[in-house]
Amino acid sequence: MNTFIEIIYFSAAVLFILGLKKMSSPVTAHGGIVWAGIGMIAASLVAFLEPGVLDHVSNVVLIIVAIALGSAIAYVSARRVAMTDMPQMIAIYNGMGGGAAAAIAAVELVKLARGGVELEPVIQVLAVLGGLIGAVSFSGSAIAFAKLQGLMRKTLRLPFNSLLNLGLFVVTLGAGVMIASGAEVSSGLVLSFFVMALVLGITLTLPIGGADMPVVISLFNAFTGLAVAFEGFVLDNAAMIIAGTVVGSSGTLLTQLMAKAMNRPISNVLFSSFGADTSSGVEEDIAGSMKEIEANDAAIMMAYAEKVVIIPGYGMAVAQAQHKLQELSQLLEERGIEVKFAIHPVAGRMPGHMNVLLAEAGVDYDKIVDLEEINPEFPTVDVALVIGANDVVNPVAKTNPDSPIYGMPVLNADMAKNCIVIKRGRGAGFSGIENHLFYADNTRMLYGDGQKAVASLIAGVKQL
Repeated sequence: MNTFIEIIYFSAAVLFILGLKKMSSPVTAHGGIVWAGIGMIAASLVAFLEPGVLDHVSNVVLIIVAIALGSAIAYVSARRVAMTDMPQMIAIYNGMGGGAAAAIAAVELVKLARGGVELEPVIQVLAVLGGLIGAVSFSGSAIAFAKLQGLMRKTLRLPFNSLLNLGLFVVTLGAGVMIASGAEVSSGLVLSFFVMALVLGITLTLPIGGADMPVVISLFNAFTGLAVAFEGFVLDNAAMIIAGTVVGSSGTLLTQLMAKAMNRPISNVLFSSFGADTSSGVEEDIAGSMKEIEANDAAIMMAYAEKVVIIPGYGMAVAQAQHKLQELSQLLEERGIEVKFAIHPVAGRMPGHMNVLLAEAGVDYDKIVDLEEINPEFPTVDVALVIGANDVVNPVAKTNPDSPIYGMPVLNADMAKNCIVIKRGRGAGFSGIENHLFYADNTRMLYGDGQKAVASLIAGVKQL
């Protein structure tokens, strides 16, 4: 029986890895999700065959009830969630994984404190590490969810915030060392350890604003994977070890790529105030002024162009304008115009957010290009249409060393022959930094709701 269980776990791990590989391309992503799902179902079912599990019927019943309730809630919520709300769903579900890992550690460590179980020294250390990381991921992801959902509209940065976080981390780590050292511990110490870890996750995430959410979500994803892997060793479960390691390593790599795309170290994301909601307004004298354009004039400009690049941001997601953009691109292509969609790595509120929305709208994959590929082409672009994007097209990142986003790679929309910016109002972006692109001589502002503005462009092109 043990051999059969190990074979199923190994097969599930293979399915996890292959599924993750297939998710790297939009063409095969759906199949990758299905493969990984099959692997998860197989690993969950075979867990019931682990020695001793079926000996406790009442526990088995509770497990089945929990799985049924959790599956029903997840199915209904996932079916109903809007694509614009996908980042917060990812954040909270990822946090649940970290919370589950922390709960496993808590149960084992409480049993240890009460003398109900003995753990090997290495396993005891891994239980503490998994509990710490999982608890931080759980509470931090909950705060990220609240911010993205609009339940928490202001960031909170306490005086000496970094020092407070450092002190809390040292105290929490000290409690963890005491628990992991093998010395006799009490249930109260274990409880205090987890409470402090949960508070640490909250205090780390509270000062971080929406502009940094893609990196934060990716980082907590890596934390959850690492915590699950550690608790896999505690439970001697191969599937948890492999799945957690895969998620942890891929999440770490993605976090590094996201931070690189912003040209900022992870420490700057976690401990700097950039990304927090700040008051909008011009921070320095900006040459020029915002020049408004009517939809019909913008439509004429696009209809008689040879090359158009559309740059979406989170504002497009909020306005649900992706389907209208697809319709506009098709109209332009029917007129013989080359159309591409330029995606910045941190556009949106989670990694790959814009790609998901455009794929949902039916945009061809070969029309979606990344920053490195499209930037050299902007001098030959007749019209760059920016909808809902701000910091990722701000040229100040290339010119002003005093700017918080200086050095961050941006899309060179300012180098296009003409730039049209669809924007709801005249305020600064989510990070509160004024965008110099809006004041450029070659930029025109089309104010209004994103979906309605694109609909007006469509109507204007059809009249020509």
